[in-house]
Amino acid sequence: MTTSARILIVGGGYVGMYVALRLQRKLRRDEARITVVNVDSYMTYQPFLPEAAAGSVEARHVVVSLRRVLNKCAILNGWVVGVNPVARTVDLCPHEGPGRTLAYDLLVFAPGSISRTLPIPGLAERGIGFKSVEEAIHLRDHVLGQFDLAESTTDRTVRARALTFVFVGAGYAGVEAMAELEDMARDVCRYYPTVDPGDMRWFLIEATDRILPEVGPEMGRWTVAQLRRRGIDVRLGTRLNSAVEGHIVLDDGTEFDADTLVWTAGVKPSPLVHASGLPLDGKSRVRATAELAVEGFPNVFTAGDCAAVPDLTKPGEMCAPNAQNAVRQARKLADNLVATLRGGKLSPYRHAYAGSVATLGLHKGVAHIYGRKLRGLPAWFMHRTYHLSRVPTFNKKMRVLTDWTFALFFRREIISLGAVTRPREEFEIAVRTDSTFASTR
Repeated sequence: MTTSARILIVGGGYVGMYVALRLQRKLRRDEARITVVNVDSYMTYQPFLPEAAAGSVEARHVVVSLRRVLNKCAILNGWVVGVNPVARTVDLCPHEGPGRTLAYDLLVFAPGSISRTLPIPGLAERGIGFKSVEEAIHLRDHVLGQFDLAESTTDRTVRARALTFVFVGAGYAGVEAMAELEDMARDVCRYYPTVDPGDMRWFLIEATDRILPEVGPEMGRWTVAQLRRRGIDVRLGTRLNSAVEGHIVLDDGTEFDADTLVWTAGVKPSPLVHASGLPLDGKSRVRATAELAVEGFPNVFTAGDCAAVPDLTKPGEMCAPNAQNAVRQARKLADNLVATLRGGKLSPYRHAYAGSVATLGLHKGVAHIYGRKLRGLPAWFMHRTYHLSRVPTFNKKMRVLTDWTFALFFRREIISLGAVTRPREEFEIAVRTDSTFASTR
């Protein structure tokens, strides 16, 4: 390897950012040139998206600027549309302008995952995902906007649709997002005189017979009981058949109208894996060795949601695609890259599952950590403590902590800024109005 190796990192999520962070700390400037390619110029700390949606944490505090923390790396924004592992090149399509080809000596392939959807009529038109900070902000504004509508309309049908909220998928994203938003909605009812908490209808739809499988069957059943006690309609073993024009049809025969449909029914590897030229398994994940190198390509490394990494603690199984593994795999991957550059020996990734924590709203949670089961306030405190310790950079830790501290003394904001998704609308109206007046003179 030359003294100035070209290391190219595809993806700026957990794996990409943490690999780059570790490399810029461990490598000398003359050892390698590190380039990170990502669609956005920031990394999102997804475990805090439910709190951002509920207004407990400022949305900007759950994202980390790649350019700020990776000050020794080159950051390029755009879409990677192809990888040629034989020629050692990557094709990049910037947000605007002509595409370009990037050459590399070592490649970290970590494009992550996207929402796993199904061909359900109406889903594409009505559904809202929950993987990005943009979706979290939009969902918060949308829910608050539904309360504004319910308070203002005299049409009972419109009001009922506005106050009906459907979440499909009862993994972490679905349960935490719904629980936090329901908690927020119940809190903001005090500002809407004609809206009573009992007017709201919340549905959690899950195709399997359990929720939050990561916390175990017992804690999953306890969570279902707690959600139902709050008036949430939890439907297990139930599928969404249709959502055309907001008319929800479930396979158990239930039908109703709803203006809010949140889809959190799992994830799948980024479609880029199919244009990578890398070996894939039956689930479209890149096949990796225990050392996090791609099978057959020793100069290509992978980890995270898009990778099938052998779980050495459970022979025959693959590591779960979660943040806990992604962050730890990133550290091991970076160390193996350094070893490759310096002619050292690669070491395998091994991590025994530590457990899981989930928030169910303010002061409510569930956890299963190292065999210990926690619920209620202790689990909620554990959730906040653990994830605060994992938030990248001291700056973001302090900002999140400040948000929580202010929340002890002040009520959460209930302002809907839905118009931010249409920033030019008012200006366009002004232009059309001026044109109309001008034509009548």
